[in-house]
Amino acid sequence: MLRGGARRDQGAYAGAGGTGGTEDDPLDAAQERRVRAVLALGGVPQADLPDGVQQVRLRLLERAASGREAPRDVSAWAAVVASNLAMDWHRAKRRQERLGERLAALREPAHASGEETSLLSLAVAQGLDDLPDTQRQVLVLRFFADLPVRGIADELGIPEGTVKSRLHTAVRALRARLHEDEHEGV
Repeated sequence: MLRGGARRDQGAYAGAGGTGGTEDDPLDAAQERRVRAVLALGGVPQADLPDGVQQVRLRLLERAASGREAPRDVSAWAAVVASNLAMDWHRAKRRQERLGERLAALREPAHASGEETSLLSLAVAQGLDDLPDTQRQVLVLRFFADLPVRGIADELGIPEGTVKSRLHTAVRALRARLHEDEHEGV
């Protein structure tokens, strides 16, 4: 029985690289149900399940188009991809939550009054505006988008040392700007 399923899976994969028509769906109904189940058990909300299934289809089609050898068991391969997608979904959700917490902390410090918070936000915004584009970019990516230095370097195509240098210079300039504003009474 498993061998028959594996052959059917192979055929589905071969169809993915075939004529490209809509009848060449790389996932049959049973495989799609399995992918949905893996995504759901992985904690992906119901509303996001169709997108997850499409991502699995896309990766299977990309694999076929690249000429790589078909997985021995497309159903198992699709389940692993779905599991990885569920983990990616959770990582992205945690990043968003951390970013939201940081932004909320910037908006409402526990010790500052509403007026002080507004003044601080204004000073930070003005300080960011005064930074050169390259420094502002790495500062925003690091502290507002919560990307690690290596991730910023990879995304911008620059060395990690350059990212660190720009971050150091930007933080120092922003700190100096905030101290100036503090002494001037903004």
